[in-house]
Amino acid sequence: MPARSKKQQMAAGAALSAKRGETPKSKLKGASKEMVDSMSERELRELAATPRKSLPRKTSVPPKSKTR
Repeated sequence: MPARSKKQQMAAGAALSAKRGETPKSKLKGASKEMVDSMSERELRELAATPRKSLPRKTSVPPKSKTR
């Protein structure tokens, strides 16, 4: 599963570093803090390895459609 934005790719890289013990978890912020606990090292490696050249800086979340 490739990263959808540069921000997601960077957060995955930070989380991967913490998962491997290279960076303390206390240094993480935001999404990367959640990624460490919820994703495996393999998933983080796949996200972090996504080439950044074609990725947008960040993606906008589409609004949720209201269903009745």
